Amino acid sequence: MTAVLAAAALLLATGCSSDGGTGPTGGHDAAPSGQVSPSATAGGAGASAPPAKGSVKVAATLARDLKSPWGLAALPDGDLLVSSRDEGTITRIDAETGKKTVIGSVPGVAPAGEGGLMGLAVSPSFASDNLVYAYFTTASDNRIARMLYDEGKPAGQQLGAPDTILRGIPKGRIHNGGRIAFGPDKMLYAGTGESGDTGLAQDKKSLGGKILRMTPDGEPVHGNPSADSVVYSYGHRNVQGLAWDSQKRLWAAEFGQNTWDELNLIEPGKNYGWPEVEGKGGKPGFADPVAQWRTEEASPSGIAYAAGSIWMAGLRGERLWRIPLAGAAPSAEPQPFLEGKYGRLRTVLPVAGSGGGSEIWLVTSETDNRGTPEPGDDRVLRLQVE
Repeated sequence: MTAVLAAAALLLATGCSSDGGTGPTGGHDAAPSGQVSPSATAGGAGASAPPAKGSVKVAATLARDLKSPWGLAALPDGDLLVSSRDEGTITRIDAETGKKTVIGSVPGVAPAGEGGLMGLAVSPSFASDNLVYAYFTTASDNRIARMLYDEGKPAGQQLGAPDTILRGIPKGRIHNGGRIAFGPDKMLYAGTGESGDTGLAQDKKSLGGKILRMTPDGEPVHGNPSADSVVYSYGHRNVQGLAWDSQKRLWAAEFGQNTWDELNLIEPGKNYGWPEVEGKGGKPGFADPVAQWRTEEASPSGIAYAAGSIWMAGLRGERLWRIPLAGAAPSAEPQPFLEGKYGRLRTVLPVAGSGGGSEIWLVTSETDNRGTPEPGDDRVLRLQVE
């Protein structure tokens, strides 16, 4: 009985879980359903807008029977690396045959709640340095490390020892962020969460509740808001989606609490409102989201840019959202696909070399202790989109 009361107290104190589940660490609280609401933010330079209505076709199921997949990154030859949040392993998946090979485990990973081995990124100079980057939870913090990937070694032993480039990102049972990606500027970006301590999001000295920008060595980058800080934007609750459009604008998906999930256009130094504002508040000093969703319709994790649109994976919403763009604003109402067909959706990534960015990879998330796995879960799907 004491444990039950403690869990209930945690739910009341922290609100929803970033993963949109209904387990002991929470989930998006029930909220009335509502219409998706794109912002009226002015557009900007960019390609012509895609059609208001698009389409999605599941071209293939590349891989099945993955355990708690989270991060996804593409190697130069098109093969995929996928992390297991709970097992702390990285698996290589052949992009043609779907053959799976565990290349190694990341030492020091301490999975619990929403923490574990999360985002992956491949070095922009992989052809010469063979480095793979990972964001993961340890016993004391969340951190980012890089590892040498030596394909010449036996399977399971191909990852070198982690070289930590950034430590001290706050950790918690919830809101650990976890997405990392290299931008068009070849700098490393990371989305973090406020670990359930809402005040960290507005604290510029904390790495929690932020989007971070750093060199491949983990150092602050020239052009960051503060020359001695990796903090790029702040006022975030829990960022798990990062993507750049054709004009190199940065977009981020963010979990709301009880009312609004968000898609934000990220600009350096801006304050995205949490915990003062959830969704479009119109308050001076805070950047409003470009689009927002009721929490039961989204719980957004990964995002990708393809075919002129942002594609956003929904966990609790169990659907893939398409947000067509005209410059820096939606050109039409967001459109849902695959509603309830594959369960919780975690990660999306453009398929390298697909003509005009017309294909994306999609990773499901049913085996993370919050879904309802069916035989074959979890999966990597190849989608044709437009």
